Amino acid sequence: MRYHEPALVQEVVGLLEPAGRGEIMDGTVGGGGHAAALLDRYRECRILGVDRDPEALAASREALRPYGDRVRLVEARFDEAARTASANGPSLSGALLDLGVSTHQLDEDARGFSFRADAPLDMRMSQADAEAPTAADILNKASEDELRRVFREYGEVRRAARLAKAVTLLRGDRPFRVADDLVEAIAKAFRHRPTPSEKAQIFQALRIEVNRELESLEAALPRIRDALLPGGVLAIISYHSLEDRQVKRAFLDWSRKCVCPPELPICVCEGKADGTLLTRRVVRPGEAEVTRNPRTRSARLRGWRKAA
Repeated sequence: MRYHEPALVQEVVGLLEPAGRGEIMDGTVGGGGHAAALLDRYRECRILGVDRDPEALAASREALRPYGDRVRLVEARFDEAARTASANGPSLSGALLDLGVSTHQLDEDARGFSFRADAPLDMRMSQADAEAPTAADILNKASEDELRRVFREYGEVRRAARLAKAVTLLRGDRPFRVADDLVEAIAKAFRHRPTPSEKAQIFQALRIEVNRELESLEAALPRIRDALLPGGVLAIISYHSLEDRQVKRAFLDWSRKCVCPPELPICVCEGKADGTLLTRRVVRPGEAEVTRNPRTRSARLRGWRKAA
């Protein structure tokens, strides 16, 4: 059984062509789909596969076994792996991040990423981390203000205040435990049975909070940039507007020649851009790919190349 069908494979492989003779960090290796495609296309490349999910690493270890010592796998968050990779100076010819969750994670009810009936409210990328709070922990313990922030910032939910209030009221009767409990709170706040897209929006916001995903991405971006060798390429697939905005802003900032404050009338920094954009516009999957794999519909790919 396939662990996960990766998005935009050919587009990723094409962007990373300049990195094809060195080591490429796949910071979200998942089931190894993108990594295998890169290893097949670029026979001289090596893969540093990183994932915080032990199940994903087990799947990628099996999938990438035929490539032998061209593959090195590490259990870590991608921001931690990027810090290690850059500790002794630039060493990577390329890097890839495929953000979000995999099909396998969504389909495994025990992982708690779905809103199917009786699915536990877990949502941790690594269930081995016993100290990390689950989605249920956050729903049961966070203040009303904190819940409102999560729903508003990460889910862009217009009724965030009403939803936060509904959660705090309902948890007074019984603690949140399974997906049905959160769906009940959404229905109470929205005053109608929530649509799949509304549920997905709120569950995704909670998952982002559980795994500190935006914080990890913010920390990882400059570390990966610093870990790239001159001419190295960074490709990132995002599925959430906040992630994509963060990536777009970083790539644009790194591609600016002048870094002077905007209030200065003339440039005084005599700066040089860190690199150049490889994707002037975001790359999205084609109709055929979305038809074959509907979960790629929201995928957005951006690429950047470090100055030589």
